[in-house]
Amino acid sequence: MIVFDLECRDGGHRFEGWFGSSDDFAQQQARGLLTCPTCGSGDVGKAVMAPHVGRKGNQLPARVPTDKGAAVAAVPSSPAVAAGVSAPQVMAGGGLPPEAVAMFKALATLQAEALKSSKWVGDSFADDARAMHYGEKDVEAIHGQATPEEARDLIEEGIEIAPVLFPIAPPGETN
Repeated sequence: MIVFDLECRDGGHRFEGWFGSSDDFAQQQARGLLTCPTCGSGDVGKAVMAPHVGRKGNQLPARVPTDKGAAVAAVPSSPAVAAGVSAPQVMAGGGLPPEAVAMFKALATLQAEALKSSKWVGDSFADDARAMHYGEKDVEAIHGQATPEEARDLIEEGIEIAPVLFPIAPPGETN
């Protein structure tokens, strides 16, 4: 599929049209099948546009080394750059905007602080949470591991639980 910016020559209305190919567009235009969706005029043609071909979803921007040894995303040359129009800022660090990186760091810090005041109970998380809920055990902040089925059962019993946002290693299992 190809997308063209189209323009009504009678009313100056702009809209986009999707076609199987450039030939499909030309054939439809020649047969008078293209009309302006705003005013219905049949005098429709391609508008001036800057086509954009996106990279495949499984591809990352090319990385080029800098003089400091770090890698930054390569900025492809474009007519806008040649015309003196400033290019968009390229993000280092896996393509995340700096605001997102800062947000993730803040969330990780909050999680680390919360876990400091919480007790690791490992695989007995579901049993301990259930015992506290039913008054069989003193209530305290805990964290540990539960299977998806155990978590679902706890929620169905009305026991409030929440997943940790970032993976954690059990105490003693870190490098």
